Amino acid sequence: MSLDVVRSVARGIVEQLARGDYESPVEQSVKSRLTKDDLRTVIREYGRKLVPPPRDAYKNLDAVQVKGAAVPTWSVRAPLWTEEEGRSDLTLVLTIGVGAGAPSVELDDLHVL
Repeated sequence: MSLDVVRSVARGIVEQLARGDYESPVEQSVKSRLTKDDLRTVIREYGRKLVPPPRDAYKNLDAVQVKGAAVPTWSVRAPLWTEEEGRSDLTLVLTIGVGAGAPSVELDDLHVL
């Protein structure tokens, strides 16, 4: 069940980025190593138009559970999709915790693999 929440959170953030909403992912995060300007710059420099991922894109999401965390927590690598190439090399790295309340999200990185 927790992994379903992780997939949903990752998809939601990637969809925000595909809409050009760089502020919401930062605001929703309990901690972020990236600013909205960092997100915008990386995506602009990548040079392709982001699109939402296909429906089943995160069925096999690269999510590794963090050992010893106080609440179930995953380190996640979520690929982004572009109009020009489909699944791209641009990858969003997140840490997502799933406790009793709302999931906690940390934006760790956005880079080309």
